[in-house]
Amino acid sequence: MKIIRIETFHVRHEDPGITLFDGSYDDCVIRVTTDTGLAGIGEVESFPAAIQALIHGPDAHNHARGLAGVLLGRDPCDATLWDELYQACDYVGRRGLAMHAIGGLDLALWDLRGKAAGQPVHALLGGARRTRLRAYGTIYPMARTEDAVRSQVADVLERLHLSAIKFAADPWWMDDLAQTTRLLRAARAVLGPDRGLIIDAALSYQTKEEGLRLYPAYRETGILFLEAPLPLDDVEGHAAMARHGIPLGVGDLGLTHVREFIEAMDQGGATICQPDITMVGGFTGLRQIAAAARARGKRVITHGYKTNIEIAANLHFLAAHADEELLEFSTSASPLRWEMTNEALPVAPDGYVTVPTRPGLGVTLSEAALKKYTRSRQVSGR
Repeated sequence: MKIIRIETFHVRHEDPGITLFDGSYDDCVIRVTTDTGLAGIGEVESFPAAIQALIHGPDAHNHARGLAGVLLGRDPCDATLWDELYQACDYVGRRGLAMHAIGGLDLALWDLRGKAAGQPVHALLGGARRTRLRAYGTIYPMARTEDAVRSQVADVLERLHLSAIKFAADPWWMDDLAQTTRLLRAARAVLGPDRGLIIDAALSYQTKEEGLRLYPAYRETGILFLEAPLPLDDVEGHAAMARHGIPLGVGDLGLTHVREFIEAMDQGGATICQPDITMVGGFTGLRQIAAAARARGKRVITHGYKTNIEIAANLHFLAAHADEELLEFSTSASPLRWEMTNEALPVAPDGYVTVPTRPGLGVTLSEAALKKYTRSRQVSGR
């Protein structure tokens, strides 16, 4: 079995919502096809035009290669491919966009390997320890009245049956701390004691002093953890906030390499790693991060705000992961989120999502959605 074609699709939905911090409106979908007719799919939470350039561009020299050229003609089951892709980017950079591009390709390769073996990806990762995952979803933006917040929470619980809710913070939360506290209390009242509440600071704070001002409200309402509390480069600020007792989750807003997560854990006091599988080198890179976290007694809760391709990938990883963790279930209104695959991965009434059991990722691309939303397509191979 040999790879004969690599396609990348820049898919986009134009909508006022695209001005929000929501990557689900703009996506780079990848399809890798073999001479047997099998095809694997992936996607990338990144800048699609840049990903297409990294994959399809001509070699500059032997340390700055177009990634498609590394894969064409190769067996997708070859275990050395990830290392070769990584080495092909060492002049371009072993962080950032290069890891994004490798991540999308790695998802497609694991999808192909599962299909070739007739097994779901989680079987290739060591076997499923669980067949269902509890799901949580994000509400953004938060409403500004208590009644409206109660309605927001009740709505997503009724429609999506989520086990936990995450609110993404806005800078206006700092304007009136008493009011923000009342809003969080309203959310907790609807959630009750058994459903989790998570806060994503989403870089709303620039200093630890700002972030700590909301800690009394977070403690009162019993949040599970605080995500993205500060700019990622402020390792010292993270460490200072970590000493105040609320678990910190980091990584989904730009960390791309296991070494960066190690720094966040060892120097920044991070309790929870939140890698986006498409941004950290796919399953292969994510497994490196999970091993580093486990060695330190830390947790991994994957980021997942794209389409069902990424949600399926996260389900496979979390099914095989040593510890049971929450699945991020994107609540984006973007049609790309819901239409890019032929399969739905719904949350059951008890708050769980079933792990796919079909070979590979267990989801397939919707040709209708590709045709409808593709802005540009690039192809390498025949």
